[in-house]
Order: sequence, then C-alpha cells, then structure tokens
Amino acid sequence: MTVEVFGVRHHGPGSARALRAALEEFKPDAVLVEGPPEADALVGLAGDPEMVPPVALLAYSPGDPSGEGRRSAFWPFAEFSPEWQAIRYGVGAGLTVRFCDLPAAVTFAASPEGPDERDVRLDPLGELARAAGHADAERWWDDVVEHRGTAGDGAGGPSPFPAITEAMAELRERAGPPSGAEERREAYMRRTLRRARKDGHERIAVVCGAWHAPAVLADVPAARDDRTLRGLDRVRVAMTWVPWTHGRLAAHSRYGAGVASPGWYHHLFTAPDRPVERWLAGAARVLRAEDLHVSPAQVIEAVRLAGSLAALRGRPLPGLDEVTEAARAVLCEGAEPRVDLLRHRLVVGERLGAVPPRTPMVPLQRDLRAQQRRLRLKPSPRPRDRDLDLRRPFDLDRSRLLHRLRLLDVGWGVPAGGRSTGTFRETWTLEWRPELDVALIEAGAYGTTVRGAAAVRAEVLAADAADLPELTGLAERCLLADLGEALPAVLRALADRAAVDAGALHLMAALPALVRTLRYGDVRGTSRDRLRAVVDGLVVRICVGLAPAVSGLDEDAARAALDRVDAVHGALALLADDACLDRWRGALDRLVARPDGLHGLVEGRVTRLLLDAGRLADAPGRMARAVSAGVPPVRAASWIEGFLAGGELSGGGLILVHDESLLRLVDTWLADLPAAAFPDVLPLLRRTFGTFSAAERRSIGARARRLHDPRPGRAGASATGIDPSRADPAAATVRTILGWEAPE
Repeated sequence: MTVEVFGVRHHGPGSARALRAALEEFKPDAVLVEGPPEADALVGLAGDPEMVPPVALLAYSPGDPSGEGRRSAFWPFAEFSPEWQAIRYGVGAGLTVRFCDLPAAVTFAASPEGPDERDVRLDPLGELARAAGHADAERWWDDVVEHRGTAGDGAGGPSPFPAITEAMAELRERAGPPSGAEERREAYMRRTLRRARKDGHERIAVVCGAWHAPAVLADVPAARDDRTLRGLDRVRVAMTWVPWTHGRLAAHSRYGAGVASPGWYHHLFTAPDRPVERWLAGAARVLRAEDLHVSPAQVIEAVRLAGSLAALRGRPLPGLDEVTEAARAVLCEGAEPRVDLLRHRLVVGERLGAVPPRTPMVPLQRDLRAQQRRLRLKPSPRPRDRDLDLRRPFDLDRSRLLHRLRLLDVGWGVPAGGRSTGTFRETWTLEWRPELDVALIEAGAYGTTVRGAAAVRAEVLAADAADLPELTGLAERCLLADLGEALPAVLRALADRAAVDAGALHLMAALPALVRTLRYGDVRGTSRDRLRAVVDGLVVRICVGLAPAVSGLDEDAARAALDRVDAVHGALALLADDACLDRWRGALDRLVARPDGLHGLVEGRVTRLLLDAGRLADAPGRMARAVSAGVPPVRAASWIEGFLAGGELSGGGLILVHDESLLRLVDTWLADLPAAAFPDVLPLLRRTFGTFSAAERRSIGARARRLHDPRPGRAGASATGIDPSRADPAAATVRTILGWEAPE
C-alpha cells in the first residue's frame, strides 16, 4: 500500500502541471482532494464536457424557518487549479475521487463566516522566500514553481512535491503543533485517508494545500483524531456546482485563496509553448479591438524588452511584471488607461464558467435558465447595457423578467439611469455574479418559477411593509413585473394603510409612485380601475391636510416638505386629470391666501407653482411684500430661493430674464440689505443661483447690468446715471433738513 501526498498551492499553474504529470507517473487507484466531503456525489460531473471552469462548489445551509443561521460558501476551481486537474484526472481514469477536508456541515456550525481559507500561523511562502534570499515571496514562488515547464521546451523537470513537503515539515516544526480549526481539518484528512485504505485502495494520492502535506503523512493514532472530531456540531447542508469567474478568483475580490492574476495564470497553464510571445500578441489584439494601433514590430520589440528585463533581474522567464512593463512602454506608449484595459481584460480576465444541465439545481434556477435561453439573455461577468423597447413583446418580456428578479433580490440587472416617463424604453446594466446563485436558492422558498416566486414575495413584502410609500413603490414594482396576481393584495394593504395614515406628508410621499403606476398601466395594458380609486382618495386627503402639514416648519422640515410638494405637483401633471389638478391648485391657492406660519421656502415655491399655472396675476406685488424692509433678510432669501428654484420651466431662473419687474425687485432688495445681514443672506443666494444653468446666469447678469446702464435710452436711468424719479424724494428731504426750502 502506497500513499503519495502532493502539497500544492491553490490555483497555481505550475503546481497544476506538475501535479498532472506526477499523477500520470504514480498511477493511483484513488484520489483524495482537499474540499468538502458533501460534494463526493457531485464529483462525477467534473468529467462532463459541458462543465467548463472556472466553476465552484457551493455549499448552502438554509438555517431555521426564519432564515436565522443561513450560511453559504464557495470552493472555486479554475482550469489551472491543481485540485481541478486532480479531479479531472481521477474522473477521466475512472478512479475513486473523494474530498477529504472538514465537512461544510461542521464548518458552518462552528463559524458564521464559513470555511477559513488560510488557517495557519505564519506565511510559509514568505519564510521560504526569505530563506532563499528573496524579499518578494510571490515572485520567488512563481520562479521556482509556477513558471516550471513554461520556458518553451515543455519540460517541467523533476517533481517539486517531495521538496515542498520537506520544507513545510521544517516550517511546521518551528510553528508548533496545530490547534483549533487547523487541527480538526487535518484530523479529518487523516480519517479520510484511513477510510480509503480500509476500502482496499492500494495506491492513494492525496492533493491538499502544501502546509497540510506533512500532517497527512504524520503518524497520529486514529483514536486521537477521533477525540479531536468527537462531538462536533453539524447543520443541514446542500451542495451543487455553480459557474464562477476569474474576477472572483482574484485576490482583490477578498477570496481568501485568491491570486493576483488569474488571467495570467490561465495563460501560463494553457499556453506553455512561447507564453510571452502569445501573451503580448493577445495584448495587441485587445488594443486593436479598441481601435488603438499596434504593429507587429511593436509586439516583437515588446517581447525583446520583456526578455531583457527578465535577464537583468535574474528570472528564468519573464513574469507578469516584465510583460506588463514591456506592454506599457511599447504597446501602450506609456498611456496608463491602456495598461488598465490590459490588466482588466487579460491579467484578471472576464472568463465565466458553465455547469451542465444535469447539475443539481433548485427549480427556480432551472426556470431562470430556461427563460435566459428563451429571451436570449446570456449571463456575462462583464457589465453589459441592454436597451429595451417596451413596444416589442420580446423586449417587454425581458423587462418583466428583470423586474421580477429584482423583487426577489436577485440583482442580475440594474436599471441604468432610471426610467423615462415619456418613452417606451428601458436601459438595464446586466452583470452576472456567482453569489446570485445563492440568492436564487434563497428565493426558491417563495416558489418554483421566477414569476410565481416574485408574486409570493410581493405579497410577503406588502404584509410586512413599514409605511405607505413602501407600499406604493411595491405596487409600481408589481406592475413593472406584470404581477397582476399579486397586485390585489398589495392594493388592499395600501388602501388599509392609507385609511389610517393621518399624515398628509406621508400621503404625499406615496402618491407619485401610484401615479407612475397608472401611467405605466396604460403602456403595459394593465387595468387601472382599482389604482385610480386609490389615487383619487389620496388626492382628496392630501388637499385637505396640506395646510396644517406644511405650517410651522423649521428649515430642514420645510425643505423635506418642499420635495413632497414638488413630487405631488409633478405627479398630478403627469396624471393630466383636470379635476385632480384643480383640487390641488385650489389647495395651493388657500395656502398663499393665508401665508401665516408658512416657511419662506414653502410660500415662495407655492407662489411660483401658481404663477406657472396661470393662477396668479400679482406675482410682483407678492414678491415686493416678501422682500420688503420689514421682512427679516433670511426669510426673504428663503422666499426667493423657493420661488426661483421651483419653476416648471427648463430653468427656474428664466423668469428673471423675462420679467424685468421681478428682477428689479430682487436687485433693489439685495442692494438695500444692511451690511450686517449680507453675510447671512449670501450663502442662501449662492445656493439658489447655483441651481441655474450657466446660460441662465449669464442672461440674468446681462439684464441686471442693463438696469444700471447710464447710457441714454436705457430704462430707469438718466444720462448721468441717476434715476430722477427715485432721487427727487430724497433730494427734497435733504433740502428741507438744510432749510433751503419749506416742506409742502
């Protein structure tokens, strides 16, 4: 009976190539691989031609009925992962292949964070690199192990595994005996090895992390391992395979065993013949695809530069640093954005794996896959924009699917830039992430199809909604997702909540979403009757409660109320119902008729809304009273801000361009401000005028200059720059004080 332990580095191309050669030489009859033993029943799927790495084993624990204790974890494999090559070798040869790490059921019960990817007390690579006289552990490991067999001759030399195991044994002696999770994991590895021996296997290969290799071979009594593993808590766990991405293998994704350059490692594994030349030729293709010129001569020069850099640095083969510097200097001509493009496309890569149809899935996952095929929405790890024309049934079905998934918290698609209420178009950004499979599994508790699960989830959300705006938003989402079966329950909850909610501001926050729902109901052919009844009732209650809701507010509350007033005004304009608009404008009329208790912001905004609606004939008089000498400067500034920043025109400041009387009132008020009040008012005015476009500000400035233009013929000015109509009363008073003439 012979046991060979191959200590590897997770996701190392040189380790993977050396392991495949060592297995073919050793010819085992059983292969044990570091990983969760719950996946033993799934290992045969690795040999399916439709299983394309990168893929991952997904362990999922649903927790209790409330979701408490829910856990999930992934064990990723790339084509260049040594464990994947061991699995493919064993499955392809018809051998027994088992996983030998601690069960996920135990790990989940012990740690809410899931499996610990690196449970060691020192950095083995760092220690070995320092012993070899190298400061950079990653570079040293690449040169010694990962670049083996990539020098162009395809030869990898002698197996590195005995030396790796010997080095790790020395490091473990210095680190001391294992404890905690590390001790339990290694005890389970030895238990799995004993079970394989008991099953009659004569030649057993064990593939595990290099740190654990000496422990697997250690002479530890079975009774001691049994004591270590006795009494461990377990939870219920389900396992499956899911697609993975190179981006999720990268270290920056916070994957514990991640590598800095999965795309580069994939290239080293799949192209051992002339890897540098092939890599830089691929970089040239990426740049050319972006309409950036790269000539064959530049590629040749970049290859030469990479080789020269490697020779100067004493490296056996140009590494990623050398090919990146060569590409930066020659192919990218020093342009860092081009280097970033290569780093994203090649160094990390955008590869998305695939699993075969017979992979265990929850029904919801299968239904989504069927719909993805029917609607020709292929998952991609790279963000892609989709512009949907809702007048086309095919695009309308796509939109409904994406909205249903959002109801299920499966964020495959995100609306890009919001929705335009005046068009039949939607723009989505689609990006598939591996964790969305976990979200689908969790959403499977609501149903077996995307539509059915989304409808049930909508009803659950309606029952648990905390406030009225949440319910109105949910009604809109149901309509966008075409969930007519869920809408009655949502509307019942909405009507019940609206009947007892006495706050007009709450009702105002709820109204816009319902109005949008009515409008989209027309677009999507949805019945409007029940929605319309709810909207009409809300409008009546808002108009009745408006005055007390917006009276007696401080600055922050007034600004919040202002947003609600604007939202309701815009929603009713969108609804285009004369009766509702008249009722709303009547409520605004009553507000400005008795403005006592109104904050300046609110009074100014309501005045402007009525002016834009053609219901005010005395706007200059109202502004004159608002900015008169007896009004505190800060309140006057607030009134002006509300009036100017709330117009329905493309720019609120255009009214000052077209109405000189209003501009003159603002100008006079500002000129007459006491010096002590000016610093308090200036920030408010800057904020107001900052909302105007540059063109509006230029036009207002030009009109203001003309108010004071001393040239003949300009309104309000004499040839000397003095306005006699304004100067005469002051001059008469001065003459009386000086005794030059008697008062009349």
